Amino acid sequence: MIRAIARLVTTRNLLRYGLPLVILFVLSVLYVERPLVVERAQLTVFDTFQRLRPRVYEPDVPVRIVDIDDESLTRIGQWPWPRTRVALLVEKLAEMGAAVVAFDIVFAEPDRTSPAQTLPMWPKTPEIQTLLKDADRLPDHDRLLAQAMRHTRAVTGFVLTAGSGGRRPLTGATFAWGGPDALPWIPSYSGAVTSLPVLEEAAAGNGSFNMAPGIDGLIRRVPLVVRTGETSRDGHVYASLVIEALRVAQGARTVMGKTAGGSGELSFGERTGIVQMRVGRLNVPTDKNGALVVYYTGHRQQRFMPAWKVMDGSIDRSEIEGRIIFIGTSAAGLMDLRSTPMDTILPGVEVHVEAVEQILAQEFLYRPDWAPGIEIMMMLALGLGIMVLIPLVGALGSAIVGAGAIAAAVGASWYAFVSHHYQIDPFFPAFGTLAVYLAESLISFLQVETERRQVRQAFQQYMSPALLEQLAANPERLKLGGETKRMTILFSDVRGFTSISEQFKANPQGLTELMNRLLTPLTDVILRHDGTIDKYMGDAVMAFWNAPLDVPDHADKAIESALDMFAAMERLNRERAEEARAAGGTASPLAVGIGINTGDCVVGNMGSKQRFDYSVLGDAVNLASRLEGQSKNYGVGLVIGRDTVAALKGEYALLELDLIAVKGKNEGVAIYTALGRADRARDTTFRAAAQRHAAMLAAYRGMDWAGAERILDELRGAFGGAMDNYYAEFHARIAGFRADPPAPGWDGVYRATSK
Repeated sequence: MIRAIARLVTTRNLLRYGLPLVILFVLSVLYVERPLVVERAQLTVFDTFQRLRPRVYEPDVPVRIVDIDDESLTRIGQWPWPRTRVALLVEKLAEMGAAVVAFDIVFAEPDRTSPAQTLPMWPKTPEIQTLLKDADRLPDHDRLLAQAMRHTRAVTGFVLTAGSGGRRPLTGATFAWGGPDALPWIPSYSGAVTSLPVLEEAAAGNGSFNMAPGIDGLIRRVPLVVRTGETSRDGHVYASLVIEALRVAQGARTVMGKTAGGSGELSFGERTGIVQMRVGRLNVPTDKNGALVVYYTGHRQQRFMPAWKVMDGSIDRSEIEGRIIFIGTSAAGLMDLRSTPMDTILPGVEVHVEAVEQILAQEFLYRPDWAPGIEIMMMLALGLGIMVLIPLVGALGSAIVGAGAIAAAVGASWYAFVSHHYQIDPFFPAFGTLAVYLAESLISFLQVETERRQVRQAFQQYMSPALLEQLAANPERLKLGGETKRMTILFSDVRGFTSISEQFKANPQGLTELMNRLLTPLTDVILRHDGTIDKYMGDAVMAFWNAPLDVPDHADKAIESALDMFAAMERLNRERAEEARAAGGTASPLAVGIGINTGDCVVGNMGSKQRFDYSVLGDAVNLASRLEGQSKNYGVGLVIGRDTVAALKGEYALLELDLIAVKGKNEGVAIYTALGRADRARDTTFRAAAQRHAAMLAAYRGMDWAGAERILDELRGAFGGAMDNYYAEFHARIAGFRADPPAPGWDGVYRATSK
């Protein structure tokens, strides 16, 4: 038992499984620690999802912005406006039936245009002294604005600050909490910038318009609750401007809050902060700090109504009546601009309005408190899956599996976002999967290289380099000894090699260079079509398909190789002719004859104890060699056996040549040639000529010599001259039969007397 365990716990297994497990453990720890790079990556993914699928803007949602834009400043005057003008704006909105008027503005200082503010700056003349005595009876602009606020449901705003100082804001809302203490989760501030007390007292609500920029400065969240002080005794909880506007619009008094662990809220036994706020009839999911994750539509000009148009009455009442109106500014000079995932520059007031819109529409982005657990489980599941699958699928498969796993993580996250608006982070599961994939790929690469090196060392003495590389790439598929397989064999031979050799009697090195130049492109063609070079025999090449690696369409591969070999020979002849012309001479064209046959063969290690070779034996091999020899007799470049034609899956321009019993055989077999691929086979001219060719063979086998000769004369030049030597051979054969007719009962088989 101990030995069995020791065998399992090998260095290879420790590396294969140990390293990925360590990576997953380290990544899990990093995820819990939340380094800055992880948070940035997560935010980038969520921002991308929101840009790809933003919230749909619905004009019917009753929220609008009265915009103190650049045109309004030009028409009405520079900011700050006298409070009398602001009061007039409020009165206009009240007259047109605004449900709520919320200010995204702090009126922190008394209006300097009020008489009580300006009279002390005037010269001390008797008239001014008299006015100063009655100053308290002169109109105060801030009080006029407060009076206008009392006649509508107005909501003022304030900002809490990190610095000290400032008056504590008044509050219009009361809070009720369900669940564990919410106070530790609410953002706390020590200072405040508030509107004047007279305005806060006149307003129906008072809310914070603090925002929560992310680590990159983008506004993704709007706090719905904020507080001052460290404890409930020395501080106070305040609602945001968004919550206050909705509360006042519904006539509610209390804002309800719920923390994880409260009734109906799950938290996996953990106190994970605030999960929900309720204002009136509206429920609002929040993050743990009570902030709303804003689901942006992006900037929409339909939300905005210029303040000057409201002032001059050119805005239709229907645009105001029954709506929550936010008064804010888009003027660049007033510096109330923000950056969001959807817009580089957005008026701050529009962020509040986007928040109100999605609350009214009840369309939210959710970052559930269970999301981190799901993300870690996704990472572990995908990482462990990669660990199991990669050793089974190989190098290419591992890349597909890795990409598929990452795509699955991103796809699942995208589906959760589109279907349920869940923000589930795919980055960390994807990153973990990628890390495991890279580690496993590195380990697999090292192991494969080790196996290849072992194969090379074991077989380099008796295997060709080309075959060796194939086996090194797939060492598990090597079968030692012989095995019977259905294979296709190709023999090729250079025509007139003896006479070519004689031309190089004085230059044997030149002959070697010529043969290398000839055999290299032929070899490239065979290897490109998944063939295996068995051997070179002087000017001849022997190759086969479907061993040692399976090639399902091996007959087609062999035919394709032959056709490409002829094309390679044409290119070589053109190159040699151009070189010879440049040197002031001529070059004899080179040609090859090819024989191809298919059949059952024995393939494996062949040879002796002193020397081995991976080769193939069988009757099909011998016939392929004989067919190559017959290509010269038939005057064609390619002779194909019957079984090869029967195994073809593709379409080729085939012509039957004859029924032949090669030397050493008694049984006749049909042989063919191929003049091209499917495009030529479908050519009407070729098909017509092929029918006449078949008729010629029928007449020949029926001993209708005159009919056969007549058709032979018709066919001369029919295939671009490629078959003319063949037809000349049949003319000569028929002439011989006329002089010496075949024996009675002749079966039409030609019995070859030479190889």
